[in-house]
Amino acid sequence: MESVIDRACAAALYAEGDAALDTGASLLAAAPEADAEAHRRGEEFVRRAWERGWHPADLVRYVRRELDERRAALAAALIAAETARYAELPPRWRRQLAELPPPPPRNRPDRFSYAADLLELYRLLLRLPAVEPAGPLPGAPADRLHRPPAADEPRMLTRIRALLAKAEATGFPEEAEALTAKAQELMARHTIDEALLAARSHSREAPGACRLGVEPPYESAKAVLLDAVASANRCRAVWNDDLGFSTVVGFEPDLEAVELLFTSLLVQGTTAMTRAEAEQRAGGRKRTKTFRQAFWMGYAQRLGGRLAADAERVTAQADTGTDGDGGSDGGGLLPVLAARDVAVADTAERMFPRTTTTRLRGVDDPDGWHRGTEAADRARVGGARDGSRRGPDGEIMA
Repeated sequence: MESVIDRACAAALYAEGDAALDTGASLLAAAPEADAEAHRRGEEFVRRAWERGWHPADLVRYVRRELDERRAALAAALIAAETARYAELPPRWRRQLAELPPPPPRNRPDRFSYAADLLELYRLLLRLPAVEPAGPLPGAPADRLHRPPAADEPRMLTRIRALLAKAEATGFPEEAEALTAKAQELMARHTIDEALLAARSHSREAPGACRLGVEPPYESAKAVLLDAVASANRCRAVWNDDLGFSTVVGFEPDLEAVELLFTSLLVQGTTAMTRAEAEQRAGGRKRTKTFRQAFWMGYAQRLGGRLAADAERVTAQADTGTDGDGGSDGGGLLPVLAARDVAVADTAERMFPRTTTTRLRGVDDPDGWHRGTEAADRARVGGARDGSRRGPDGEIMA
């Protein structure tokens, strides 16, 4: 005999429209004894999402994008319940779980509305597309879940996070510039140290992948910014506009650098744009969507040039034996980095054999563009300026 949840799912999940949801929700609302089974069914849908390549942050972001914040909170509650069954989780998963939205309030809406919310969420989860796997899943062997860190890695990452947090918090652009520049320098030197250590120890570590949300509004410009950050840190980024994220491929220390720097530059860019809009209003001009779009595109394109130049400078210094602190890092560095670049490119091509390159349309607000490039100069993340500028059109893998 079919259970209530089986009948409710059969009625609601495999048909379109509100009428089907209403039928299923009516069945669940009339059967309080089926609540526990209904939630277990939701955990099963979440587990299937992991098998299709999704991670907790991806799933919550997608539910929020396709439905709303209320259903995203329901998804977060199901994710927390499902992942509690694992003794070990990948480190990136633990960080994502810590940032999930809070559970729905205890004073739920009426039973019918709550059941309808659940079933609409389950309908979305049932139809999730498969995405490229990015890292180990819960339940994987322990040696795959934990990468042995370099001896100085925790201390180095703590220093980098502290520098970027100060850059985000300061109200002085010059101070933010200096702090962010030092953070990127530490990232670049740490990447070089890891590459040399791996070569000397004949490490078999292979490139991995992570996914970062590219949230609206102005997601195309933000995807360009992430692409620039990834390239400067010896990674490849591939944007999936439909699903709202980019997959970044690279070695683990570089992936962590990309995540830290991209998040910080988004915060710094938002602060700079708010300041530019305030100056606009003081000058009698209303803020506009075209101004903000142009600002973000100018910010992203300008930073792309800065990041590429600064990454090249740090590598050149290391290869000639000057690391900025009077030390010596030279001795066969370029072949080591070239081999890692090839490994990253090969991994990205295996994961995404059918990427396309999309040319973004030009911006319509020159003032927004120039304000964005100025903000990028203030947030520069390396050493000497090279004076280069890019035009208002860009290219990105998608």
